[in-house]
Amino acid sequence: MILLGVAISIAVVVAVGFYVSKRIEGDSSNFLVGGRMLPFWLVGGALMGAAVDTNATLGNTDLAFEFGFWAGAALPLGLALCLTITGIFFAKPMNRMGLTSFPDYYRLRFGRSVEVGASVLLAVAFCMLVAGNLVAGGFLFNYFLGMPYWLGVVLIAAIAVAYTGTGGLIADAYTAIIQMSLILIGAIGLLVWMTTTHGLDIAEGTGPLALGQLSDPAQGAVINWATLIALGIGDIVAIDFMARVFSAKSPEAARKACFSAAAGTVAICVPFGLVVLAAHSFMPAELDGPVLFVLLDQYAPLGLTVLVLCGLVGASMSTANGAILAISNVCVRNLGGVRRVHEPGKKDPLLKATRIAMVPMTLFSILFAVYVQQTGILLTLAFDLMLACLAVPFILGLVWRRGTTTAAVAAIGVGFVVRIVLFVMTPTMFGVENTILYIPNSLITASFDGWPTFIAFGAGLLTYVVVSLMTPPATLRGLDIQVAQDVDDALDSTTVETETEPVLAGEAAPV
Repeated sequence: MILLGVAISIAVVVAVGFYVSKRIEGDSSNFLVGGRMLPFWLVGGALMGAAVDTNATLGNTDLAFEFGFWAGAALPLGLALCLTITGIFFAKPMNRMGLTSFPDYYRLRFGRSVEVGASVLLAVAFCMLVAGNLVAGGFLFNYFLGMPYWLGVVLIAAIAVAYTGTGGLIADAYTAIIQMSLILIGAIGLLVWMTTTHGLDIAEGTGPLALGQLSDPAQGAVINWATLIALGIGDIVAIDFMARVFSAKSPEAARKACFSAAAGTVAICVPFGLVVLAAHSFMPAELDGPVLFVLLDQYAPLGLTVLVLCGLVGASMSTANGAILAISNVCVRNLGGVRRVHEPGKKDPLLKATRIAMVPMTLFSILFAVYVQQTGILLTLAFDLMLACLAVPFILGLVWRRGTTTAAVAAIGVGFVVRIVLFVMTPTMFGVENTILYIPNSLITASFDGWPTFIAFGAGLLTYVVVSLMTPPATLRGLDIQVAQDVDDALDSTTVETETEPVLAGEAAPV
């Protein structure tokens, strides 16, 4: 019954993905950013599909079950915070630019060197994000179907790439609506079942009102805030989020999509945390598998189990396929220099190259998932790195005219070095043992966990500001930036569409 239900849901999603792929029409603009004509509800569903992944569901429930509500909820709430901040400050100006990939911004603002550095960091971080979702798929198929873990990882990846490689962002957006509907119904159904059968009895000191988890370092406050900040600010530079922002048909549609996705992320993910906390009253402390899987397998009704698992598989695929698409776009366009050409009788090289690049990017993510079998931690690590390196040049580069290319390069380098050094020297990472890369030492203990997020971010911020003030301002490469009260007015330039790529006012069209 479980196998049949999951198989049917996957078949429906794949069929829809292939059906809408005809709208690509051989144009990389349609493939990568939906032709920049998607309505807010479709963009909102795609944004929600990027946020509600198995890191924010399985990672959320595992951390909540072990450490308390805020340890798990920091994942989805951080993602919702990111969407809210993006909607308030960045959705409209970024949509107005008419970019094809997020690193295009770094090229236009700071030049080719910063574009390349940002692209490499984004590609690595998003392979980690994809890996986290493939890990959950591998665990799911292994736990419920007895399939080898590695085979489950490969299966999820292959299915996601199959329809996304054909239909691109349009397929991702339409299938995300189905996938998010399934998991929303499943999350609410699970909460209702728990409330009516076992009661929502949460142990003292572990629930949402236990604010010591946000104020007392002994209760994990530093780690919880680090998670919220890493995702709430670091995720602003997410290439899959921004691709969906670019795809909206208008700046206002992009903003509304961010707000609706933020609300949907909270509505889906928070109930999962409450359910597993209530399950503490009857589930054993030591579990053979992810807590949500054990709860569904041994306690929940079969129909509800099938529904939730269909939603979890969909959530895994919706994030993985969008991220793989964005990574491939960055590697081909921003690292490889392939640009869009869409003329009658000519094939679009960017479209073909991006589809080809999806294969090695997927294989790399599969290898990462097989080596590091973690869910929520991989999500946080990925955007912790983005917070340290890329968030400051993006935000201050957008609103502060004084920022320079030298400052951006220095901030990226300092943020990266500080974060990596602190990472390899800290024995735990967001409350979990550092099994990825730890150098034993007597200088840093587990009590330091969480602080590296703030230190690396602060180092990058200080470096950017100091170097900007010490170096002469460079020409702003086509960005006419005004420091205004409303960040929406920061960019008053217009976008001119050419046959190869969008060009901001003041920049020469690429040859």
